[in-house]
Amino acid sequence: MGPVTPRVKGALADDAAPGLKEEVTMAVHHSLRTPVVASRRGVLAAGATGAAALLAGCGPSSEEAAKSAAAAGGELDTSTKMKLKVWESLLGPDEFIKKAGEKFTAEHPSITIEFVNVELGDLVSGGHVLGVTDAEALKKNVIASAVTADTWTDGAVYGYPVAAETYAIFYNKALVQEVPKTFDDLMAFGQEFNAANPGKYAFVMDAGNFYYTFPFMTKGGNRLFGSDGLDEKSPNLDTAESVAGFTDFQKLREILPVAAADLATDAVDGLFASGNAAMTLSGPWNVKNFTDKGIDFGVAPIFSLAGESDPATTLSGIRTMFVSAYSEHPNEAAAFAEFLTTPEIQQLRVDITGMMGSSSSELTYSDDSATGFASQMEHTFAMPKIARMAKVWDALNAASANIWNGADVAAELTAAQQAVLAD
Repeated sequence: MGPVTPRVKGALADDAAPGLKEEVTMAVHHSLRTPVVASRRGVLAAGATGAAALLAGCGPSSEEAAKSAAAAGGELDTSTKMKLKVWESLLGPDEFIKKAGEKFTAEHPSITIEFVNVELGDLVSGGHVLGVTDAEALKKNVIASAVTADTWTDGAVYGYPVAAETYAIFYNKALVQEVPKTFDDLMAFGQEFNAANPGKYAFVMDAGNFYYTFPFMTKGGNRLFGSDGLDEKSPNLDTAESVAGFTDFQKLREILPVAAADLATDAVDGLFASGNAAMTLSGPWNVKNFTDKGIDFGVAPIFSLAGESDPATTLSGIRTMFVSAYSEHPNEAAAFAEFLTTPEIQQLRVDITGMMGSSSSELTYSDDSATGFASQMEHTFAMPKIARMAKVWDALNAASANIWNGADVAAELTAAQQAVLAD
């Protein structure tokens, strides 16, 4: 997985700016997998040339945005024929929007939904999207971590979560009879498996990538930038809980005696895909890869940390629908966006895209791997969106690799904390 386009605050592709004021609802995917910064993908699918071509200054004034936000959430106009344009991506989400649009129009005949193929960057800080007027109703439909992901530094919720993604344990069914549920179980399995299978590994992971080592800092409820991920002054990287968790991470070297430099994501993916690793830590982006390699695998929640009983907490990303601040029909757009979070329509999205939903209701997945990821989603933390998050990756990637290679845990985490807090 390559780097993700950095966040561009309040910016739009030059060739897309005029059309923005005609759009109503849009989808944005939070960054996932090996991110460079905590951002959302900022590349327009049709005609944009990337971050270098972005042009700022298209948003409404704060007063205009406030008036539009106040208007949203009121009575729907059922007498006027109107068309709501929805910006989404291809390969599944497009078909979902079309099908959901048909169902919405069946309930509201005066409103039709038009799909437009676009991928957008972060538009909240630029005032291009409206806040959610009835956050309490939204919270009844979607999981808490998804709402947290769309709650911004001003405390307001700005989007309607429709899908989620995280990572979990992939296991080779030919090599693993019972997936270890605790850290101690993993260590015991690793020692036994490695002794019986020379040249193979019980468990592999990218040891120099904080995206995957993050769970070890969550011991005892410790959270990056606080419980809501918004406290810039408290990265909580060098707490006693984090030190204890990363000390256990360092112990994993006993069952995976390989230097961090040789455990990059591509390398560990290759070990699992070739049948030379019994388990690995990865996400749904690898389902097709491992299937194509002929591996009969399953997906299960990650093991609990030492002394704990629940699966360790992983980072999550959320795909979100926003209502445009330029909409001439904010009430109707908000109604459709909220409609996409209802249990029936969430199930429709799962059936069409195969992606995990964000619903707080139980959803049915035809793919066993999706069921495993959905179970892990109950134990996730939304990737922080504050600006200081950009400093985390380099600092913690380096600290993770150094700790894995035998460096002093507390010293590495203290240095990382200082690097993240430095202005």
